[in-house]
Amino acid sequence: MTWRWEYVPDEESVAAGAPPAFLAEVAGTADELVRAAAALHLRGAAYQDADEGAKYAFVAGGFFVYMVTPRSELVTIWQITPDPPA
Repeated sequence: MTWRWEYVPDEESVAAGAPPAFLAEVAGTADELVRAAAALHLRGAAYQDADEGAKYAFVAGGFFVYMVTPRSELVTIWQITPDPPA
């Protein structure tokens, strides 16, 4: 298995209507989270402890809610919240 990230339930449901620049920030940070999780959980599929639960990541233009699931070698993004327009 290879570490990856994805929107849950899907990109259309989570990211619809968000500004493209903000989505690029989300994707870049999600890539970083995947690299960090892969380094921290070298034997991800064999992970036996409970998942850490939901976390927030703040990026330029807003924030998003994500969770790392080592057994699945997956970072899921559940919600994105762009800053309101000025």
